[in-house]
Amino acid sequence: MSIAQSIAHFQRELAGTAARLVAVSKIHPPERIQEAYDAGQRLFGENRVQELLSKHPALPADIEWHLIGHLQTNKVKQIAGFVHTIQSVDSLRLLQEIDKHAARHQRRIRVLLQFHIAREDTKFGLSLPEAEELLREAGPLEHVQVAGVMGIATNTDDQAQLRREFTALRTYFEHLRQHFFAHDENFREISMGMSGDYRLALAEGSTLIRVGSAIFGSRPA
Repeated sequence: MSIAQSIAHFQRELAGTAARLVAVSKIHPPERIQEAYDAGQRLFGENRVQELLSKHPALPADIEWHLIGHLQTNKVKQIAGFVHTIQSVDSLRLLQEIDKHAARHQRRIRVLLQFHIAREDTKFGLSLPEAEELLREAGPLEHVQVAGVMGIATNTDDQAQLRREFTALRTYFEHLRQHFFAHDENFREISMGMSGDYRLALAEGSTLIRVGSAIFGSRPA
């Protein structure tokens, strides 16, 4: 299946839902990202700052770039001028750093709070009490829009476990919306689900699915 065919497939899959597709373009060159763009895709996700920096100038300006990998605070300044959404906020220090550099560019950057929902210790992310503490300590941030939550499920074929993890993330989202964002309509994103489990994630309320290999293949052509 070509990239254009894959994009069309996911457009059909998401028709009638509130979810959007983030095409995860890590390891793939700008030419293949352009193919997806030409097929109508506008949201792209990258894991590494250096790779994003190398691709951004070569591609259309209206791409909505999402940084979905772990982000070190000293790298924020490199992407603050153009990144649309940072999905991997897992500390107060990182949130404050994003706010500082967004202010310098007179921008407002959307962020998602990353939760640890998997049974794998290698995954980054907050617990619910840590997220609550972060939001209490952060206070108002003029140049950051906390827009929702993100989580990476366990790499497993156990659908019951995946469903539990996706349900947990949705529950965290609903708790935060009730207690911190009751009057903020911008807090609406639940980023969960990847190439192998996105249908389960959609059933549990995902609004952003992050799909790479099902669009681009496992390696660049």
